[in-house]
Amino acid sequence: MTAVHSADSRDEPEGRTGRRHEREEQQFPDRPPQTWDDGLIARRAQPESSRRGGSAPARDHGRPPARPPAAPPRVATPTGNALRPRLEALRELVGLSRARLDRRTLAEAGRVLEEAEARQRHSLDLTVVALAGATGSGKSTLFNTLARAPLSEAGVRRPTTAAPVACTWTDRADGLLDRLGIAPRARRLPSRPYDPGLGGLVLLDLPDHDSAAPGHREQVDRLLGLVDAVIWVVDPEKYADAVLHERYLRPLAGYAEVTFVVLNQVDRLSGDAADQVLDDLRRLLDEDGLALGEHGEPGAAVLALSALTGEGVGELRQMLGQFTARRSAAELRLAADVDGASARLRPAYMAEGRPGLTERTRQEFEDRLAEAVGAQAAGLAAERAWLRDAERACGTAWAPVRRRYERKRAAARGGAGRGAETGVTGAGGGGARVPRAARADAARRGATTGAEGKAPVVAGAPGSGRAADPATDSASGSVSSPAPGSAAGFVPASVPWLGSSGAGASAAGVPAGAGPGPGIPSSSRRTASRPLVEQAVRTLAYEASGGLPGPWAQAVREAAGRGTEGVAQALDEAASAAAGAARPPRPRWWAVVAVVQVALLTLQLAGVVWLVGAVAGVFGGEWWAPGLLITAGGVGGPILAWGCRLAARGPARRHGSEAERRLRGAAAGCGRARVLEPVVAELLRYREVRTQFVIVAGDAQT
Repeated sequence: MTAVHSADSRDEPEGRTGRRHEREEQQFPDRPPQTWDDGLIARRAQPESSRRGGSAPARDHGRPPARPPAAPPRVATPTGNALRPRLEALRELVGLSRARLDRRTLAEAGRVLEEAEARQRHSLDLTVVALAGATGSGKSTLFNTLARAPLSEAGVRRPTTAAPVACTWTDRADGLLDRLGIAPRARRLPSRPYDPGLGGLVLLDLPDHDSAAPGHREQVDRLLGLVDAVIWVVDPEKYADAVLHERYLRPLAGYAEVTFVVLNQVDRLSGDAADQVLDDLRRLLDEDGLALGEHGEPGAAVLALSALTGEGVGELRQMLGQFTARRSAAELRLAADVDGASARLRPAYMAEGRPGLTERTRQEFEDRLAEAVGAQAAGLAAERAWLRDAERACGTAWAPVRRRYERKRAAARGGAGRGAETGVTGAGGGGARVPRAARADAARRGATTGAEGKAPVVAGAPGSGRAADPATDSASGSVSSPAPGSAAGFVPASVPWLGSSGAGASAAGVPAGAGPGPGIPSSSRRTASRPLVEQAVRTLAYEASGGLPGPWAQAVREAAGRGTEGVAQALDEAASAAAGAARPPRPRWWAVVAVVQVALLTLQLAGVVWLVGAVAGVFGGEWWAPGLLITAGGVGGPILAWGCRLAARGPARRHGSEAERRLRGAAAGCGRARVLEPVVAELLRYREVRTQFVIVAGDAQT
C-alpha cells in the first residue's frame, strides 16, 4: 500500500521518522506493508489508485481493480415521503408571497429550495459526513483511523489541514464531490479490505473552524451548509469554547438528528475525569438547545473516544454504519433545512387568533355606510311625505283655501320677512313658494337674508347642508320620492329637489325641472358623508387585519383604503338612483275619500243656502233642518280626515321602511363591490399561503 505524506516528512530526521512509523503501525495494525513514495518517478510507476492515496495491493494480472462495495438499491423512506410535499409547499409558498414579502424574508427559503434541488440531482443513498472541529482537536487523526490509512496529514504544525480531504466508500460520489468543491487530488479511497458496513459513506476532513489562516473558516462554513451530517470533534481543553457553541452548535441545534459530538483524546484523562468532562459537555449541549439522542429518542449522539489509541472508535464506526445504512441522512438534513426556514418565516405567516371578517363586522360596516348615505333619514322623510300626501288628498275641502290664504299673507309681508319665509331657489332665481311647514322649519333654524340681498337657503334646498322636512304642494297629492341623506351634515337624497320634478319639486323650494342647482347634475351631488365613509372603511380594515402578520395586515389595509374614495362616489350615485326611483301609486281609497269630502262640502254649502233662504222667507220648512246639514258637513269632514290619517300610518311606515331598505341595500352593494371584496380577496390569499405554510412546517410548529 502506498502512503501519501507531505514533502515535509521527507526532511525529518531518521530517528523521528522511525518513531512516527512505529506510531502509525500501532494505530493501523491491519494495514499492509507500506511502499514509500520517493519522487516523481516512483509516483509514475504506481497504479492510479495509489496516486489517489488509497492502497494498491498486489493483484493478478487480468483481474479488475477492487472497488468499494456498491450501495444497496434505493428504497423510499418515511422521511423522504414527508419531505416531498413540504418542499412543494415551500416552493408554492415562495411564489405566492413574492408580492407581499420582501426579498430578504424569502431569501433563506429560496436558498433551501436551491440546495434541495441540487442535492436531489445526486444519489440520496450516499451519506456525506464532515469531521469538523477546532485546531488540535484530532480531526485528521480520527479521519485516518476511520479510513484505516493515513489519508489526511496529521501533525503538530497548525493549521495542518489547509483544504478539505474526502474518503469515499463508494464509486458513485464524483458528482457529489464536484458539488462540494473537493479537488480531485484530495479524493481518497479507504484501506483494503473495505468495511462493508460503511458502504455509501463519503467522509470529509475539514479545516479548523478557528484557524488563523485566511479562507479556512469560509471553507468550513460553506461545506457545513452542504454536507448531510457533521461529526464535531472536541478535546478536553476546548470542548467549552464559546466560538464553537455560539457560532455553530447553538445556531445548528435544529440539526440534532444529523449531528455527532465526540470527545477526543480521552486517553489524556483518567476514567473519572473523562466521565466528568463528558457530563459537562452534555450539559453545554443541552444549554445550546441541541437535543441528545438518549433512551431511544432522536437527537445528537455524544460519545468519548481516543483516535490515537483506538478507544471508542469502534462504537463510532458502528454508529456511522447504522446511520449510513438507513439511507436517509440527506433527507433528514433537507428536512432540518425546511424546519429552519419555516421557523424563520413563522412571524410572516402565523397569525394570533382567528383573523378575518365576522358577520358582525360586515353588518356594522353596512350600517355605517347606510348612516353615511342617510338611509334612516330618507326612510323617515319618505314616511312623513306619505302622511302629508295622504292628509292633502283626504283632508277637508277647506284646507287648500286656508293654505292659499296663508301664502298670500306671507307674500304680503315683503322685505326680510318675505325672504325668510319664501326661500327662492332655482336656476333662474324663480320665486316658488314654500309651504308653511317648510317656512316654520326655516324660521326655527334661523334662516335670514344675506348681506348682498341673496335669498336665504331653506332647509332641504340645494346646498343647505342639512336635512329638510320634505313637503309638496301638488294638487294631485302624489307621494314624494325619498332618497338618501346623511346624519352628518349632508343633504338627504329624500329631499324632493334631488331627482324630482313638477309640483313636488316646487313644494321644496325648487322650480319644476330646476334639478339640484345651476349647472350641477344630480349624479355629481355629494350626498354621502365622507368622514363617515372613511370611518367605516378604517374600522373594517382594523377589524379585518387584527391579528394578521405585519405584511398581510398592511395588504388588507391598503386594499380597503383603495376603495374609500370609490365607495363614496358610488354611494352618491346610488343615492341619486334611489331618488329617481318610481313613486308608488296612489291608493284608490284616497280618491274615494276625496269625493266624500267634496260631497260633505257640497252638503255643507247646501245647508248654508237653505238656512239663508229660510231666514229670508224664500224657502219654507223647519230652521233646524239646514242647521243639521251644516253641522253634518262641518263635523264629518274633519272626522273623516282624522280617520284617514290614522289609516295612512301603516302604509306610510311600510313606504318609509321600503325606501330605507332600498337605499341601505344600495349602500351595502357599493361597500361590497368597492371594499369588502378586495379585503376578502386579500384574506383568502393569506389563508392560502397559511395553508401552504402549515404543510411546510409539518409537525415542527403546528
